[in-house]
Amino acid sequence: MKIITNSVFTGERALFFGKELKISDCVFENGESPLKESNDIVLKNCVFKWKYPVWYSKNVELYGCVFQPTARSGVWYTDNISFTDCKLLCPKTFRRASRIRLKNVVLPDAKETFWSCNGIEMDNVSAAGDYFGMNSQNVRADKLMLEGNYCFDGGKNIRIENSVLDSKDSFWNCENVTVVNSRIIGEYIGWNSVNVTFINCDIESLQGFCYMKNVKLVGCRLKNTTLAIEYSSVTADIDRCDSIKNPSSGVINVGDVGELILEPERVDITKTKINVLKK
Repeated sequence: MKIITNSVFTGERALFFGKELKISDCVFENGESPLKESNDIVLKNCVFKWKYPVWYSKNVELYGCVFQPTARSGVWYTDNISFTDCKLLCPKTFRRASRIRLKNVVLPDAKETFWSCNGIEMDNVSAAGDYFGMNSQNVRADKLMLEGNYCFDGGKNIRIENSVLDSKDSFWNCENVTVVNSRIIGEYIGWNSVNVTFINCDIESLQGFCYMKNVKLVGCRLKNTTLAIEYSSVTADIDRCDSIKNPSSGVINVGDVGELILEPERVDITKTKINVLKK
């Protein structure tokens, strides 16, 4: 592989169509698309300062790199790319990309990040921004710290563990989601989604888990959660809930419930079995 070190690149497409390169301690200054159409690239301790740095690229590894706020829309249409110990300070970083791996990465301006991507693996990632992960599929995350509304809207095949999501309207319009040992804070969790399971989670929500098919709450703790599970088919084992309203079917085992709202003119209340076990 060709080795490039301690260089400053300017101008559009500075390393366009680069192949088999090891790039270290370099700065990519003003100039769009410096690594467009590149293949088999390893970057270490590099800084990107302008738009569209990695587009249509394959087999790229980045270590200790920084994408500055002006390096927006940085990684689009890529296949097989990994980031380790990196800082991505710009919005819209991933779009229509596949096979993406992040480890020890921070994304403090992650607006509209991970849109329509396939095959995302995140380990110890911190992100802040709305519409994170929209329409993406085959997502695995461990120790994801996310602050931003509407995360994973339209996503499929998602598994999240040991994470904290502070997000209004998380997991809307989703299919096949599992969240384990995590904390979720936000209004209207999971609306219009199918096959969503929460295991050993702490959850706070207003009108959470509504209009869902096959939502499961296994050993979860619901705090400040009201008007939950409306018009949803559910299997739930929860400690308590401030109020449950008009589930459509299923079984709910709840330690205590502040208010149970069942309106026979709106749902067939015989289709849901609710066991309240006050402690």
